[in-house]
Amino acid sequence: MKVFKIIGTFSFFSFVLLMSSCTDLKEEIKDGVVPEAGTVDVQALLDDAYLTLQTFQTQDQIWALQQHSSDETMGPTRGTDWDDNGIWRTLHDHTWDPEHNFNRFAFNSMGRGLYLSNNILAFSPSQEQEMAARFLRAFYMYTFIDNWGQVPTRVPGEDIARTDPTVMTSAEATNYVISELESILTNLPDGVPAYQASKNAARALLAKMYLNKGVWTDDDRIDPSFAAADMNKVIEYCDQIINSGAYQLAVDYWDNFRPDNDQVSTELIFTSRNQGGIQTGNVQSRWHSSMHYNQNPSGWNGFCTIAEFYDKFQDPNDVRLSYTAPELAGISGAKMGFQVGQQYDKDGNPLQDRRNHPLIFTEDVSIFETSDFLEVTGIRPVKYVPDFDNLSLPDNDYVLLRYADVLLMKAEAIARGGSATGGQTAASIVNDIRTKRGTTANSTGSLTEIYDERGFELWWEGFRRQDQIRFGTFLDAWDEKPASEPFRVLFPIPAVELSANPNIKQNPGY
Repeated sequence: MKVFKIIGTFSFFSFVLLMSSCTDLKEEIKDGVVPEAGTVDVQALLDDAYLTLQTFQTQDQIWALQQHSSDETMGPTRGTDWDDNGIWRTLHDHTWDPEHNFNRFAFNSMGRGLYLSNNILAFSPSQEQEMAARFLRAFYMYTFIDNWGQVPTRVPGEDIARTDPTVMTSAEATNYVISELESILTNLPDGVPAYQASKNAARALLAKMYLNKGVWTDDDRIDPSFAAADMNKVIEYCDQIINSGAYQLAVDYWDNFRPDNDQVSTELIFTSRNQGGIQTGNVQSRWHSSMHYNQNPSGWNGFCTIAEFYDKFQDPNDVRLSYTAPELAGISGAKMGFQVGQQYDKDGNPLQDRRNHPLIFTEDVSIFETSDFLEVTGIRPVKYVPDFDNLSLPDNDYVLLRYADVLLMKAEAIARGGSATGGQTAASIVNDIRTKRGTTANSTGSLTEIYDERGFELWWEGFRRQDQIRFGTFLDAWDEKPASEPFRVLFPIPAVELSANPNIKQNPGY
């Protein structure tokens, strides 16, 4: 196995592309030479590494790769709307190629975060800054492993103009991230805001790493095995979070997604921070992308879910399915959750689409919509409660890791052969969640039920593709998508990266 001392970044070409948006570095770096320690504002670099997490919030990039390639999301072409040269359709039907723009944008954004967090270590950071930078570096590496199965690496401070990045394989990077997180764990802080690196954020990420280790160290990711030792590590780190006493399942599920979720949620472990009216990462796309133009807030009338996924919900009392937010009374008639059927304004009057048809969202939807009712097809998910005080710069912090996910990871690890602890079984964990969400506690703790429960609980949070690959359903056929070729479990390396870095190789099948 190769030995990697310190991890780094992506191609120099991509770095040049992003420099115009990174003022601090642009002023300091000349001819590819990184400045000496003492000449750089380390905290500013760390702030920028955190800020890059906001790319998870946009409707394209990482979220598009994770969601539109899954069975939770579809971006239909509606007449002349949402065609975009097929960029959404190719994600849904698994026909993307190395030129796909969202794939390239995501690779570059994650590379930017990886570069910034890694390069901080060249400038004599304080211990607190170093621990945060190393956690962020591990988080960006985790994203590379999950999506592309390769991680470009550099030594901090390396001359990016004269040295090509080396590349870690998926297995190498997986083992590295685990060892790195375990080595920094004791020096990370407790009790900090969820938008900062912490012990529990590292524990949650370690649980993710061990849960997916069997997939990410498997050659083709098609038929992975899940070692009992790895599942016990998942349980160990989940238990550390549970026993910390810092979290509990939210009394109100929607507190996790409100504008003041940083104040009212009891589940947030790691987030991307937004500041209402000041600065945000486009979290508003989580309501604009699916709502209709004539709703309030006015949407883009784009994305929907598919009936096959929606129909898995069996209990109309499940608060995750549909919810009337009291703070929207007198402002909007829109419901949170899955909008289906007739939609209303704030006074209870039925809305119409732009062709004067009743605004009745239907389950039926095609990837190409050409009928006179093309504006109303598809059930519309809305996960974040709109911030009407700051619609253009909302305050909702974006959730990256939260407590319910930790509980479900523990349940899955037990179901995959790990040892139950603390009097909890896979069934009891799932049923505790279901009870809290207002639905029937009828789970037996099977893997199929845990898979479904992850969908009910975590829909549109960016985990569905990862979950489908781990549970072996990602290549299956679903609405408007045939069965996929096995190589689609990884995205391609963008073509520009191949030409810029001779050390990186295209993933099989592309």
